[in-house]
Amino acid sequence: MTEGNSIINANLTPLPDKVGVDGLEDKWRAVWDENGTYKFNNTRDRKAVYSIDTPPPTVSGSLHVGHVFSYTHTDVIARYKRMRGYDVFYPMGWDDNGLPTERRVQNYYGVRVDVSLPYDPDFKPPYEGTDGKKIDAKDQVPISRKNFIELCEKLTAQDEKLFEALWRKLGLSIDWSQTYHTIGEHPQRVAQKAFLRNLARGEAYQQDAPGLWDVTFQTAVAQAELESREYPGFYHKVAFRFEDGTPIYIETTRPELLAACTSLIANPEDDRYKKYFGQEVYSPLFKVKVPILAHPAAEMDKGAGIAMCCTFGDVTDVQWWRDLKLPTRPIIQRNGRIVMDTPDWITDPAGREIFAETAGKTTFSARKVIVDKLREAGDLDGEPTPTKRMTNFYEKGDKPLEIVTSRQWYLKNGGTDAKLNAELIERGKELNFHPDFMRVRYENWVHGLNGDWLISRQRFFGVPFPLWYPVKADGEPDYDHPLTPSEDRLPIDPTIDVPEGYTEDQRDVPGGFTAEKDIMDTWATSSLTPQIVTHWAEPDEASQALFKATFPMDLRPQGQDIIRTWLFSTVDRAHLENKCLPWAHATLSGWILDPDHKKMSKSKGNVVVPNEPIEKFGADAVRYWAAAARLGLDATYDVGQMKIGRRLAIKLLNATKFALAIGREDENHHVADSAVAAWNPADVTEPLDRAAMAKMALVVRQATEALEAYEHSKALEVIESYFWQFCDDYIELVKNRAYGTADATGHTPSEAAVKSARTALGLGLDAFTRLLAPYLPYATEEVWSWMHAGSGSVHRAAWPTPDVYAAAAFKVNPELLAHAGEALAALRGIKSKAKVSMKTPILSVKLGVDDEVRASLESALGDIAEAGRVVGRISFVGAAAALKAVHETAEAAVDAAKNAKAETENAISVIVEDSELGEPPVKKK
Repeated sequence: MTEGNSIINANLTPLPDKVGVDGLEDKWRAVWDENGTYKFNNTRDRKAVYSIDTPPPTVSGSLHVGHVFSYTHTDVIARYKRMRGYDVFYPMGWDDNGLPTERRVQNYYGVRVDVSLPYDPDFKPPYEGTDGKKIDAKDQVPISRKNFIELCEKLTAQDEKLFEALWRKLGLSIDWSQTYHTIGEHPQRVAQKAFLRNLARGEAYQQDAPGLWDVTFQTAVAQAELESREYPGFYHKVAFRFEDGTPIYIETTRPELLAACTSLIANPEDDRYKKYFGQEVYSPLFKVKVPILAHPAAEMDKGAGIAMCCTFGDVTDVQWWRDLKLPTRPIIQRNGRIVMDTPDWITDPAGREIFAETAGKTTFSARKVIVDKLREAGDLDGEPTPTKRMTNFYEKGDKPLEIVTSRQWYLKNGGTDAKLNAELIERGKELNFHPDFMRVRYENWVHGLNGDWLISRQRFFGVPFPLWYPVKADGEPDYDHPLTPSEDRLPIDPTIDVPEGYTEDQRDVPGGFTAEKDIMDTWATSSLTPQIVTHWAEPDEASQALFKATFPMDLRPQGQDIIRTWLFSTVDRAHLENKCLPWAHATLSGWILDPDHKKMSKSKGNVVVPNEPIEKFGADAVRYWAAAARLGLDATYDVGQMKIGRRLAIKLLNATKFALAIGREDENHHVADSAVAAWNPADVTEPLDRAAMAKMALVVRQATEALEAYEHSKALEVIESYFWQFCDDYIELVKNRAYGTADATGHTPSEAAVKSARTALGLGLDAFTRLLAPYLPYATEEVWSWMHAGSGSVHRAAWPTPDVYAAAAFKVNPELLAHAGEALAALRGIKSKAKVSMKTPILSVKLGVDDEVRASLESALGDIAEAGRVVGRISFVGAAAALKAVHETAEAAVDAAKNAKAETENAISVIVEDSELGEPPVKKK
């Protein structure tokens, strides 16, 4: 296809006997792969490149239609930008490390890690898939860490093949040569290099401190991964006692933590407790002396207004502990059970015996023991009363989080640094959010940070911290002086590799070294996806050129639910490392809801596997449903929308075939194999054709503006609305003139009038094919191949520009097509009410129209009469008079219909006052 001086040259191919959408996915996907249609061409000019930081989906079993929904939004933009002339850098990654993958592997193979076990090169897992049945930890076979990692790599490789097959079938225009894995060698090198630089600048640090801990997954959890859920419990009114035995009551939902109590806390403004501040009381059962202190975070209207501070029951305890410099008295282990040894701060013999009864128990079992003992001792006032409280959970966990003290790695993110916090707020203001109201979620999150980002995890399948520690003479690691590798050695695994200056036989011995065994949080790698895909800080020339041409990136598409994790953490990393935003735009998709308007999720069991609707309706139909949804808003899974999308794709095929066949048929209705056409806007001379082109110019401009603003659904609405008007009104109005056949009165259109119609049809359908290409890639590629043989893919064609169509719209009312369509509908309405064939001629008719409508309608009267089969005169009356006549003759309309006369007001601007029908055509036997 060539488009120069506004002339579009077409090379028409043979048309298929039958058209349909079935089979188009396999046909065109193979062509795209063979031709490298979506391959990034390594353009070196940053201004000519459009780069996308595509979300790497978590490899944990299967995708659902929610993924199809959001990834389609991105693909529409990628395809549009490619047609706008950009070299689109559109990679795909797989997020294949982290807890979801480990959990899937544990359940799929029935295994768990035991770090004490040696590697078994001949290990065979007990299962190869468990049909979704969960295998309890006690029934999982213990294996070495290395064996477990091998299984993770094996299963993720299988899953990724299925994921890629789905994305290809959906028609994502990914450059599959730019694929990466977050556990792969290159991403590991990037993550480790970034961490070492953070460490060198003082942005990464380790600390032995209380933190949130998931007892199921046995790992620390970051603030961004928290999920507050309602959790049932009981309030227990418990007596602490002064020296003379006088009680002071607190209310607690966690009496099992009494042994960890360090103090009682009340608000400094609470008159009930002001007199007690500075005094001491004894804890019930354990007889440990604790002070009564004041802190403004104590809530006067909650419970008794005075609370016990335990180390640690919740995040408020941590705050009090820090601010008031309280002692640390931990009794909860990492496994969620009470410690085995009785703490030395409990000196009362009876108290030590009571504690021994709780040792090793779960918090639930320990609570029962303590409540019974309190009841026996008379320190429980009344019976526990049920309550529901909001409790922190790990977003993927099933049990409330505990707070345990452990050594962890942190990365600065503004939670403890006011200057950095302010800088990250400013970064958010620089970023273009689509929709813009999502910006406040980012700002609220950054403002609400109360600690730095905890990036270490006590898991196995992930990017290792590239660190070792010297082992002191007493055998203890020297955590204050970590050993780091040079960047040219990365990536490394410290449990296998050896630091410079040491040998393997010095591992874990005094005077030697020991490895950092923790791994990085999965977000610590995913937060670097812009640096990973653009080959940041790689030494080779090709990588440096790629980075310069693609970074900072143009677009980050993602879900609204991970603004606080993925979006914010990526902004933080780019700010610290690159001193800029990682991308200019962020598009935020909503959630997919099931038919009951509930969010789809695997945990709820209400997800739809995307292969099902694609197989049933076709990829274009599913893409249409997804693309019709606005950014930032939730959408319902709607097969009705998919059916509309399928109908749209089929209509494009049929309309294009119909238009391309005109002028190529012989007397036997056979279409010539091929032809060359030149669609020149200068050849569009008839008013109705010009009006169609005027509307096309407007649609192209509006669709372009919407897509430039990342409003893909608005653009689709504008395009689709006119497409149906073009097919239902314009094609119907001009098809007889386009054929060049004589009308019902014997009049034959001029050669110029015929060419005008054929040119407008060609220009229009060529434009619609390109306008719909980002949404319906398969159907548009099919019809493009009929119009422009040998010119390459529609997805590499130029996006249409308004001036081509405006050139064909000289001195015309752009609403003419709409008015003509209304007139045709009114004429057909006469026959519908009379219940006669649409081929029945109309002998005469009066149309009521406004004066301004009449002027434009008269210029298209020939096409209107031919399409409506009016063989007599069409006369006009004023709209007001016509309306009056219609209402006055409403009762007579039924009888008039029997006599082939009808009145109607089913049009907006055009009203039928009176008409006369001829004889219906005789059906041939």
